[in-house]
Amino acid sequence: MTSQTDVLLSVRDVSLRFGGVAALDDVSFDIQSHQIVGLIGPNGAGKTSLFNCISRLYSPNAGSIQLDGRELLRLRAHEVIGLGIARTFQNVALFSRMSVLDNVLVGDHSRLAAADAFASAARLGRARHAEEQAVERALLALDIVDLRPLAGAYSGSLPFAVQKRVELARALVSQPRLLLLDEPAGGLNHSEVRELGELIRRIHAQYNLTVLLVEHHMNLVMSISDHVVVLSFGRKIAEGAPDEVRNNPAVIEAYLGAAGAAA
Repeated sequence: MTSQTDVLLSVRDVSLRFGGVAALDDVSFDIQSHQIVGLIGPNGAGKTSLFNCISRLYSPNAGSIQLDGRELLRLRAHEVIGLGIARTFQNVALFSRMSVLDNVLVGDHSRLAAADAFASAARLGRARHAEEQAVERALLALDIVDLRPLAGAYSGSLPFAVQKRVELARALVSQPRLLLLDEPAGGLNHSEVRELGELIRRIHAQYNLTVLLVEHHMNLVMSISDHVVVLSFGRKIAEGAPDEVRNNPAVIEAYLGAAGAAA
């Protein structure tokens, strides 16, 4: 049995309301260190709302979200990033007129900001060294997603699937402990989804990190996840191993049946 000390992220009794609508209703679950966890449910289930609470874009009305025992809801978004949480978004959010490398460097802004503050006192030599290290980290992240040859290309000129990999590299460059992936397979074809699954496994292994994945593509979720949490209308209706969740009658009724029929 996994001990409480192995829990990296703890979500407890989280509720979020927009006016009279409950986006999240008393949601609780734990994520163990180094797991890949799938968060699934139909449209409007509250998955992205929960992501936005974890990354502090939203403030829930009630509940607790802790990373390694530290309460995230007391922190601002930039402070959460500093604790080792990085994320991607449903819609690719790159700077289209910037190069791939520069887009990835944006993800290392917390380190670069610290280096700039230090450089004012320590002069240019150390600032240049910090910048060189940042570029090396960015290139290593591009290696992971197989995009180093495109480091100088403008992001806006790249195919959508490639832009998604750039955004993933930008999340990785901060060397997070917890990586939040919001619909990474959205807009990808079958072969691209298969390649994405292999890439997520590789990232998980090489960076030794924990992944929380929101995704509608059931084959992807079930093939790479160690644990799956299911939301429906803002409530958690099931969680467990992929096969256990796949065969849960409540899940089949709420989501998997419809998704399977459409696949």
